[in-house]
Amino acid sequence: PGTIWKIDGITGAVAKFADIDTNSGPGIGNLSFDPIHRQFFASDLDTGLIHRIDANGMLIDTFDHGVAGRPAHGLDPVADDGAVMDIQGAAFDSEDPDTWGYTQDERRVWAVAYHGGRIYYTVGEKAEVWSVGIARDGRFAGDPRWELTVKADKDYAVTGIAFDNKGFMYLAQRGPVENRYDYSRFADSGKGEVIRYWRENPDDPATESVWVEEPQEYAIGFPQGNRQSAGGVDLQYGYDAEGNLDTSVCTDTLVNTGDKLRDNPALAEQLAAGGPFAVHGVQFTPTPLVKPANVPPFGSWFVDFDSYFEDPEVEGHVGDVRVWRPCEGRAGYYEEIPGGYLPPFYPPDFPPPGNLPPCLDVEDVQYFCTPSGLEADLYLHDHAGFGGDSIKALSKTPGVGVTSPMSHAPGTPYTIGITGHYPGDTVDVGLCFYRQSDRDKGGYYPCCKMTLPLRTPAVSCEP
Repeated sequence: PGTIWKIDGITGAVAKFADIDTNSGPGIGNLSFDPIHRQFFASDLDTGLIHRIDANGMLIDTFDHGVAGRPAHGLDPVADDGAVMDIQGAAFDSEDPDTWGYTQDERRVWAVAYHGGRIYYTVGEKAEVWSVGIARDGRFAGDPRWELTVKADKDYAVTGIAFDNKGFMYLAQRGPVENRYDYSRFADSGKGEVIRYWRENPDDPATESVWVEEPQEYAIGFPQGNRQSAGGVDLQYGYDAEGNLDTSVCTDTLVNTGDKLRDNPALAEQLAAGGPFAVHGVQFTPTPLVKPANVPPFGSWFVDFDSYFEDPEVEGHVGDVRVWRPCEGRAGYYEEIPGGYLPPFYPPDFPPPGNLPPCLDVEDVQYFCTPSGLEADLYLHDHAGFGGDSIKALSKTPGVGVTSPMSHAPGTPYTIGITGHYPGDTVDVGLCFYRQSDRDKGGYYPCCKMTLPLRTPAVSCEP
């Protein structure tokens, strides 16, 4: 139950990837890949730990939310109770999850997702979303942060998290774990929601969370209530007006898992033209279609996970879903982040008195998502006639990297790359504005220096 497997993408060969030997039976809650540090994270339902695993499948270290996370929000630490799954013990009941050795609900981590330099994770049945930073060397940064407590009709575990590049966080609930004697049901379906949050802009100091209080919800499946979530969620490319995949639009389609997605006798006549009713698998929905739009979800597509379309009473056999989307597109993944969505690129009181040299001013900043991450185009005004034509940029914010080009084309903005930051944070960038001809002479050369506080957009540029 603690083994993680891998499938070769070319040959289809299955091989063992990693072993979490301490897992006695409850299994792994979720996996996430960190493309920056080439490592994986796995949540352990037995101990409540988040394991960090290198690209070769070696376990490196762990993060203990119950002990290290909870106190960051004023909660008492909760250590693992040591319960294990003992299938030979008198108390074990294969149909009673309470005898399976799960760690306590207060420390039970379900979903994990790497985003914006942090691992986001969900805890407990009355789901809370937390995050912890990942340092530049890939280790846990030791800065756990409570993000929000999920608002939904039912206190169900959130077992899936996904982020798009517009700043939305998508969460998928999964009903309570079950195990029928005939294997017909592994989870209770019919009340799980798929919702999305976004950060307050600007942050409302009267609310505890930096995320909006009320999420938006999606209509999942045709049964009454449209809450057929099975707990998996991811994002897909967009589609054009003719229904063709548009790989230049990276995260415009919601993909979620669900049970009995097309089963509604009241709509049988309308649904019959679209195919079988007993669809257990995934639903595709354009991300703008939040409720009350798309109710019932005739604006969605449905795919059965095994293409048998049998037994409408089967529930919970489908778990998570992942979508392969390199986000390169026909012209490359390079999209401007809408300016109207962002706060000002620097604080209203910028620059502080005496901080801005008379040789340089900043007229505008535009942000872009690129294959290498966030880029900022700086429009500089040499109002003092310094004559500079090049810049050198460095980060003055610990843990954040800033790069600048070695050459600059006249008449174009100066572009810098920003990595390792948390979307929405202010990054202090040190600029040196100089003439390349002076630098080419060697030795000391005049440089107009300034510190520019860039308020990065609350948008992740990860594919």
